[in-house]
Amino acid sequence: MVTELEQDNLKEVVAEKENVIVQYSAGWCGNCRLMKPKFKKFAQETENFTFLMVDAEKFPESRKMATVDNLPTFATFKNGNLVNQVQTNKTDVLKELIDEVTRN
Repeated sequence: MVTELEQDNLKEVVAEKENVIVQYSAGWCGNCRLMKPKFKKFAQETENFTFLMVDAEKFPESRKMATVDNLPTFATFKNGNLVNQVQTNKTDVLKELIDEVTRN
């Protein structure tokens, strides 16, 4: 399941969960819309992760938790800390990002 943040509280959510992956996106972003169903598919297939969608334009404090200078950006957090991030529209790169956290 993917949860879309409805307020600028990513810091609090990440602090409460062990493993989190975030898709930063925006309503105007075509690649974000293309990646959203793939992101949801990963959420269904991946255990022990919290999957979140963050609107990078609406939530500036949440955006600051990663370096978001292109969309979509995917960021992984473990125990409240940023592990890694990528800007991609490729599912294999997203899978590698998730696998990196599960190996650590």
